[in-house]
Amino acid sequence: MTADLRPRRSVLYMPGANERALEKAKGLPADALILDLEDAVAPDAKGDARARVCAAVQSGEYGAKELTIRINGIGTEWHDADLAAAAAAGPHGVVVPKVNSAEEVVTLAAALAEAGAPPHTALWAMLETPVAMLHAEEIAQASPRLTVLVMGTNDLAKELHAQHVPGRAPLQFGLQACLMAARLAGKVILDGVYNDIKDGDGFRTECTQGRAFGFDGKTLIHPSQVDPCNEVFAPSETEVASAREIIAAFDEATAEGRGVVTVNGRMIENLHVDDARRILAQSEAIAALG
Repeated sequence: MTADLRPRRSVLYMPGANERALEKAKGLPADALILDLEDAVAPDAKGDARARVCAAVQSGEYGAKELTIRINGIGTEWHDADLAAAAAAGPHGVVVPKVNSAEEVVTLAAALAEAGAPPHTALWAMLETPVAMLHAEEIAQASPRLTVLVMGTNDLAKELHAQHVPGRAPLQFGLQACLMAARLAGKVILDGVYNDIKDGDGFRTECTQGRAFGFDGKTLIHPSQVDPCNEVFAPSETEVASAREIIAAFDEATAEGRGVVTVNGRMIENLHVDDARRILAQSEAIAALG
């Protein structure tokens, strides 16, 4: 199954209580925004932040950016009001933290429908606990409304008592399990955040690792991370040129009835052509953003 090819290279968390930050986000080149009502908002500011992010979603002032709202988790005192308000605002997605089971996905999807969320408002599930890692396959397939999985690597490391180390060896089982689940179910999957906003080299290295693993993009905590993330998660000029060469050679061989296709000495099969077409489609979708 094939995931949605809408660009989600850079997905930036923005604090819902900070009006200045929400205004600044309008001009940032992030592909998507997560307007946050959870970790970034103090308990006594939750109500004001809820009203602010819903107004932002409905403002029409964010251009082609994909707008989502992260609500407070299941079981918290703010969850029901957040979900109802987000459904009424109609963002592109509602992001729910600490989703741990397929049953929770089904309940969330039903709650969004009951609250009147329009069809375009998808469910994004954050996977950030050991139980979510071990049940990622069931979670990913639980509802058509669920379109994006988001890795919550900070909480996962906390739950595992793991250290944040270069290469992320303690987290790789969970990262790869969720990637497998996403690809099985045809969902988009986003890598977790990088915490040190002053470590540009480390951030780029982790972006490169995430892309090599197969993630569609990365969640971000600071505007300075947007441009390098966009660069890493976009097909390079070399990749695009190679993809075009592979497709042209394959089409030519097919037209001539040849069963063997080679490009620069490399045997080309259908799987290479499929990947080349995916790369071109991704490049075209990025170009369409302007």
